[in-house]
Amino acid sequence: MGPFSLSVMVNDSAISLPDTCTKRKQNLLLKNSFASVSMGDEKPFDFLRILFEGVIAGGTAGVVVETALYPIDTIKTRLQAARGGEKLILKGLYSGLAGNLVGVLPASALFVGVYEPIKQKLLRVFPEHLSAFTHLTAGAIGGIAASLIRVPTEVIKQRMQTGQFTSASGAVRFIASKEGFKGFYAGYGSFLLRDLPFDAIQFCIYEQIRIGYMLAARRNLNDPENAIIGAFAGALTGAITTPLDVIKTRLMVQGSANQYKGIVDCVQTIIKEEGPRAFLKGIGPRVLWIGIGGSIFFGVLESTKRFLAERRPTLPQNTYSEKSKD
Repeated sequence: MGPFSLSVMVNDSAISLPDTCTKRKQNLLLKNSFASVSMGDEKPFDFLRILFEGVIAGGTAGVVVETALYPIDTIKTRLQAARGGEKLILKGLYSGLAGNLVGVLPASALFVGVYEPIKQKLLRVFPEHLSAFTHLTAGAIGGIAASLIRVPTEVIKQRMQTGQFTSASGAVRFIASKEGFKGFYAGYGSFLLRDLPFDAIQFCIYEQIRIGYMLAARRNLNDPENAIIGAFAGALTGAITTPLDVIKTRLMVQGSANQYKGIVDCVQTIIKEEGPRAFLKGIGPRVLWIGIGGSIFFGVLESTKRFLAERRPTLPQNTYSEKSKD
């Protein structure tokens, strides 16, 4: 087989590498993982196209996951918000979905739209053995950008899931009038405390396993394989970050009651009143929800990016071949 063609790697189609493949080809495969291309030879137009594809793919994946798994998320939220022996309510499991999708779509689009270009830029800057650092950093930065939309959406969603409001518009009006602008960012610190490590760890685990799998298999991965890796990455990360999620939920749903004065007070109060085991509340639904969600998200993400990449303008084969020989 001759030098790799750009269309093969970008389209994420299955390829078979011969046993005599060179180190350069393996490096090229690694840098082109997750439906991306090296930024070294990218023109501004191509960079913007990658940004655009990330936005579309991220938004699509986010909406599909949120719609499919919203009931599990609602149960998880109600378990975490329950104090003492409060009974779990199983009615209205889709309460707040429509309003939440209004935030999920731009938040997911913004996250992937920021993550992809930053990841590719950092892959140029840092050596290959630091690729995990690249994925951690890009995930954290993407999480910070998306948090500007995620947090208000999460506050409204969780207030509705716990029965405080029956409509997103009513929740918005009440929070704005009673709590002000800062009410939409209740628990922002705890949200970052949970989501920054979550985003960084999940995407790092996913990327690193996927890269190792591709190099071992000497081919690109299909959608079921991406989905399985995504499920594992999501479930593991979800379990690790459950205590942070409990703290975030308690701070977000307390409203104007101000039961907790902040993250430290929340931790101390939970330990004093409910014991350390309370930090694992909702871990079952959370691991299930994020594990399945990771499978769907990464599967849809990769499929959508490949679909968009197939419609990219194709560079002349001889031009790329000359670059690959440099």
